[in-house]
This record gives sequence, C-alpha cells and structure tokens, in this order.
Amino acid sequence: MKKIFIKLARLLGYEIIDQNNFISPTLNKELNDDLSIINEKSIVLPLGDVNITKKVNSLLIILRMNTEVEIWDQNKKRLFEQPKIEYSIRSINSLIKSIKFCHDKYPLIKIKTVIIEDHSKKENLDKIKKLIQHQNIEIISLNHEKYKPLIKEQKSLETFSNLASLLLSFEVGKNQGDDLIFFVEDDYIHFETMLDEMIASYERIASQIKKDVIMCPSDYPYLYMNNEKTNILIGSKRHWRTIKKSLCTFMTSKNLLNKYWDNFYKTCIDRHDPFEKYINEIYENEICISPIKSLSLHLANINSSYGLAPFIDYKKIWEDNE
Repeated sequence: MKKIFIKLARLLGYEIIDQNNFISPTLNKELNDDLSIINEKSIVLPLGDVNITKKVNSLLIILRMNTEVEIWDQNKKRLFEQPKIEYSIRSINSLIKSIKFCHDKYPLIKIKTVIIEDHSKKENLDKIKKLIQHQNIEIISLNHEKYKPLIKEQKSLETFSNLASLLLSFEVGKNQGDDLIFFVEDDYIHFETMLDEMIASYERIASQIKKDVIMCPSDYPYLYMNNEKTNILIGSKRHWRTIKKSLCTFMTSKNLLNKYWDNFYKTCIDRHDPFEKYINEIYENEICISPIKSLSLHLANINSSYGLAPFIDYKKIWEDNE
C-alpha cells in the first residue's frame, strides 16, 4: 500500500515528506539534499514547493574586462594591492568554476560567455587566452572609434572607455541574449555555487511573484549604511533582499533588457551622477534583489561602501582562485 501511495502521489505531482526517516520517498532523496527540480518545481523546507512558470533554458554571460586600469575614477588601491591583471585572472577563473558547477548540475541549460576586452596589453591578453583556451568563451575587442559619435566627450579616456564597453555589453546582450543575461565586471570573484543559486533562485522568486526580476550577486556594504526598508524573499538556498540601487554587475531577463532599453542606453552616453542613475530608475517599477549572504565578492578598496561584502573569508576566496 505504501508503494502504491507513493506512486499515486508522484502521478498527482505531490511530494511526500517522511520526517521520521528524514527522507522524501517521492523524490528518493534525503531532506538535506537539494529537493528542487530545475524548470519544474522549487522546494524549500518547510515552505513547500513553488511550481516554476519562469523557466530558464539559456544564460548569456557578458564580462567586461580591462586589465590596465587599477580602479576607475579613483586613486585608491584594491584589497591585496595587486596589479589589475591579477583580479581579472581570478575573476575569470572563479567564473569558469561556477559555470562548470552549474553545467554539471543543469546540463540542459545552455550557457554562453562573452568577454568584452578593452585594449589589454598583449602579455595580459595572452594570459587570459591561455586561461580560457578550453572553455566556451568568446572574446570581443572594444572598438573605440565606433562609439565616439554616440558618447558625449568625457574628461578622460578611461571614462569614455568604460562607457563604451558598457554600451557594447548591452548591445551584445540585446542581440545575442535569450532567457537570462548576466552582465559582470572583472573585479568580482565568485563562489562556485553562484550561478547555480542565481538561476534556481530566479526561477523560484520570479515564478512566485509572477514577474521577471533583476539580481545582483553581491551583498554590498552600502546596503547597511542607512535605514532603508527592504523585503526579504526566499531563494533556493538563502535569503534575498529587495534593493533600490545597484552597480553594473547584475543578471536580468532579455524581456527587461528590451523593455528598458532606453534606460540602459542612456546610462552609457554620458557620465552621470550616480553612474547608474538610469539603471536605478528601473527599480522604481521592477524588483531588484541581492543575496544574504553574498555569492560574489567585489574586490574594491577595503573602505569602499560598494566593495567587500560582510562575513566573507576574503583571503581564502582570493587564494582559491589564483
């Protein structure tokens, strides 16, 4: 009778929890295991399941890389005070690890990666090419001349270059993206589970609230420096909080990129204050969330309010991605 009941529950789409033996007979898993099924249902104890309506079939990762500029628009040193190429290498290495972890777990989700390369020295570019030689990663070189008629004259070449690379990344996302697009900069080091948790949490949260969301992978210190109200949501393996501003590393849907294309475009044609002014305007109508605790570490100066996420072993994640 027990076996018949389990089979019937499976056919009806229900899951059985055996709290005495700490297993789910319908899933053939222990309750400590990941009980969710990507593109079908998200299960978090003791909250039950969420049927997935916002399914993810593909992810386009667009990484902006500049191996020469230490910290744009600042005269400060990053944590560990290494040459910028060291941050780029560790960032890409951590991203490769996260892609592999995600692909091994969700082999049916197509993941493509593009690097927007901004005039690196040959020796630095050679190091990057060696690092990615066996990966499905394409490098696109930034053409400054293409964007000179579009971007207003800036005080420095570094600022112009930053705006141009950002515009190119948005254009690549608009032209090549499908379901989700992850815009990321090369001074973030990611935990191995980062992509897995972002995709699974996106499916759960977007399906639950019935709309696309924007996700940041980092838990920035500025989020705790005022009395800003926030809502807490449950993702696949951690809490997420709603936020009203972000930097330029975030994951969004192709639908939202198209819907707010004017905001993304206007971000790139001039240096605004704050830089992300028009991106932050999107959050007046759409939901943006960041994880608690962080899935990525922004390696800025140790005193930057937009930098190091709290409660992270900074030295370990740095050394693990050498």
